[in-house]
Amino acid sequence: MNINHRIELLRGAMKDNGIDAFIVPSSDNHLSEYVGEYFKCRQWISGFTGSAGTVVVTMDEAHLWVDGRYHIQAERQVKGSSFIVEKMGIPGVKKYTEWIGDKLQSGDTIGFNGKVMPVDALKDFKAIAQKKALKIKLVEDLFEKLWKDRPQLPKEEVFVHEVKFSGKSALEKLREVREKMVSEGATHYLIASLVDIAWLLNLRGNDVPNNPVFLSYLLMDMNSCTLYVDKSKLSRAALEQLDSSAVKIKAYEEVAQDLALLGEEAVIIYDSSKTNLWLKEAIKPQVKCIERRDITTELKAIKNAVELKNLENCQVKDGVAMVKFVYWLKTNLRKIEITELSAADKLEQLRREQEHCLGISFDTISAYGANAAMMHYKATEENCAVLEPRGFYLLDSGGQYLDGTTDITRTYALGELTQEEKEDYTLVLKGHIALNKAIFLYGATGSNLDVIARKPMWDRGLDYKCGTGHGVGFLLSVHEGPQGFSQVPNTVKLTEGMIITNEPGIYKEGRHGIRTENTMLVVPYMETEFGKFMKFDVISYCPIDLEPIVVEMLTEEERQWLNDYHKLVYNKLSGNLSEEERNYLAFATRAV
Repeated sequence: MNINHRIELLRGAMKDNGIDAFIVPSSDNHLSEYVGEYFKCRQWISGFTGSAGTVVVTMDEAHLWVDGRYHIQAERQVKGSSFIVEKMGIPGVKKYTEWIGDKLQSGDTIGFNGKVMPVDALKDFKAIAQKKALKIKLVEDLFEKLWKDRPQLPKEEVFVHEVKFSGKSALEKLREVREKMVSEGATHYLIASLVDIAWLLNLRGNDVPNNPVFLSYLLMDMNSCTLYVDKSKLSRAALEQLDSSAVKIKAYEEVAQDLALLGEEAVIIYDSSKTNLWLKEAIKPQVKCIERRDITTELKAIKNAVELKNLENCQVKDGVAMVKFVYWLKTNLRKIEITELSAADKLEQLRREQEHCLGISFDTISAYGANAAMMHYKATEENCAVLEPRGFYLLDSGGQYLDGTTDITRTYALGELTQEEKEDYTLVLKGHIALNKAIFLYGATGSNLDVIARKPMWDRGLDYKCGTGHGVGFLLSVHEGPQGFSQVPNTVKLTEGMIITNEPGIYKEGRHGIRTENTMLVVPYMETEFGKFMKFDVISYCPIDLEPIVVEMLTEEERQWLNDYHKLVYNKLSGNLSEEERNYLAFATRAV
């Protein structure tokens, strides 16, 4: 079935439901960034496979909104269909809500599935609806009837994440959450975010590819806690842990019924960006609602001492896998055919050989040449380049381990490079070093510091249309808030114990893509009469390819940073490698 036929099927359902503009976001019932196959309705209707984007279909138009990571990919994937790509971040491109407001006529109806739309979105919809007397209609999942071969909801087993890895028991975490509830005057707390529930209860699952979470909701008060989940998915150990933590179990869909039973005296906290409108509509209007970032999101962002110790072990193992991979790549490039897919498979194999590895933390971005200009490129059997001994190969990858989650990017020179490629590579490295070396007053946010990484590129009139870094979960999502480096204003203070990636890049369509990414830990630096100052310690251990660097473009201070980092990498990894691999590592970490 081609995309245009799917659009017409949706329009038929819209007509039956009296809807003039239907919105299809990328999310699931929990507003997750990454979703299981069952929830990929936006991908099914548009053909666009990226993790983020929003579709709006009217009776005569179909549009897809994507951010800077996906401008190139979206254009390629919707080619030949009726979809028009709206490139967010480009001057003149309106938000999809503004576009709907301009497009629809007075009395028209905006529709969407209330289970996949956040409470936050309702404010924007109401604002545009008031201007033109538009109607807003929440409907059941229209794709249930349209998508004939739709995958089933996952039934993967839920298992316990032991305290020796997590550092705190579920009971301890529940107690900390209740202390926060008391301080805010709340009687109840609703959690819809899958990563937050998994973290709070020290449970993990496999309902979302590469993300060890399970479909569930959680509702707690000062004395009780209920997990809404398919009970058949819970392992015996998970059942025992929930029982010992005084957590009751109810069916997944029963959460709305229990929310409807809350008395008028209740005061409930929920995260309006992660809670869907179906849940909000279930709560009586008389119940006081406190809309704030999830308490659990703030707690899990600060890694405890046990987590940090485990994460160090995890990062060393991951670095070993990376060095083994690049040694294999550089040794075999001219001997055997290596494709983007076979290279990614080889790295996954090497990661899985490491202790406690459960798999990869996201679909590996294995991109050769011009493919790397698509920031979130994904190779397929139908579209897979063969690596050749020239140009750049970008590898963005990570692993899920019982003792942590990793995310690292390296760009490798496979042979001859142009001067432009070398200079762009060096500019990215300069930005990466500058951000890693930053000293900042406590209270600074990621948006305050983001420009530090961009400056070397801005000086040359270059930029990248995405953020510079994000938090990373602990055996959870590879993208974790609330901290992050971005041009988008962020009020979250960078606090001791937070981890965050550092990944500036340059992406030139049709030519190349370059990114260098490490994970960093926020630590204290010094305290003076002017306040407490912080810095970043790098915790990713893998050589940065020296071949493409224009050394003359580096300052003495930048060269010293690179040499010091490579000494650290060698000392951390060399004892876990074969003699041949260790010799390669010594060469790859030589002083410049």
